[in-house]
Amino acid sequence: MKEEPKHGIRAVHTAATITVYQAYPPEIGVPAARDGRFPSAWKRDRMTWIKPSFLWMMYRCGWATKEGQETVLAVEIAREGFEWALRHSCLSHYEPVLHTDRASWKRQLRQAPARIQWDPERDLSLRPLPHRSLQLGLSGEAARRYADEWIRGITDVTPQVRELHALMRDGDLTAAERLLPQETPYPIEGALLAHLCS
Repeated sequence: MKEEPKHGIRAVHTAATITVYQAYPPEIGVPAARDGRFPSAWKRDRMTWIKPSFLWMMYRCGWATKEGQETVLAVEIAREGFEWALRHSCLSHYEPVLHTDRASWKRQLRQAPARIQWDPERDLSLRPLPHRSLQLGLSGEAARRYADEWIRGITDVTPQVRELHALMRDGDLTAAERLLPQETPYPIEGALLAHLCS
């Protein structure tokens, strides 16, 4: 089996879109899925984190059991928007190989409308894997563009999450595997990630 690159983006994607995941309380998640856009309760002035990895989202929200994360959304966004965010992002932590010095990294972090974290990808049992999964934080201009320009569709996948969780509790990993979104390597030029991973 081919070894996964340490840093990479695996996602459900089409020629025009990429699917990312978020989890919200029902008062935000339910109307967002119903209307295809975030309701007024969703604050554009706060940083919002999007995750291309379904299983990392499951790890983060505890299979939709954590308070305030009971509704899991699959948000289909324009690839050009996603890639704009990557181009305008900064790593959330200082990396000597990538940054001239700590002060310049802090300056970049303050100015960038998006930030990147690389966290261990998860398997079906939510155990950490050796390779990393991308989390993309959007604030300011990036958050506004995300909410107002990039979204192509929002689906409430909470029922699928609950079914998967029940199968995992029952120990039926084969059936659970079949329900997982089919994520494949996202086709991206290396230059787009060069400032984001060492």
